[in-house]
Amino acid sequence: MQTNLGMLAKRPVALCVSRRFGAPPQRVFQAWLDPQIAGQWLFATALRPIARVEIDARVAGSFCFVDRHDYRTIEHSGEYIEIVPHRRLVFTLSRESRPHLVTRVAVAITPLKRGCELVLTHANVPPECASHVKARWTGILYGLGATLDSRSDDSVA
Repeated sequence: MQTNLGMLAKRPVALCVSRRFGAPPQRVFQAWLDPQIAGQWLFATALRPIARVEIDARVAGSFCFVDRHDYRTIEHSGEYIEIVPHRRLVFTLSRESRPHLVTRVAVAITPLKRGCELVLTHANVPPECASHVKARWTGILYGLGATLDSRSDDSVA
């Protein structure tokens, strides 16, 4: 029975992070698929901007974000599974350092009276990585908010 409990403890988990934005759903959605905007916040930090961004924003299209950190590169890549403009985005996600581990990210955007709410669900996350991944997404969504706040309506519309 201990073996079964040990196996249960190692099952992948799903994480959920949410954030409200003052920007309309269209702007928030576009920020995920426009390479110039996404490169400013998605997988980037204030100290580590993304070195290269490639986005083929269509179902079955792919993306690749290359991050340079401590003289090494980290590549985040995936494929778009579902794209519902201004409402929902689903994609696979993997890192070149762990190519056998493919996770799934779903982004749901709900309009509010002012702005919108984004709920991100990241599935198939190894339990030993869960707290780091959740903290990382929290930071990434903070970066999205800062990016949206810094851009005028005309530059993102």
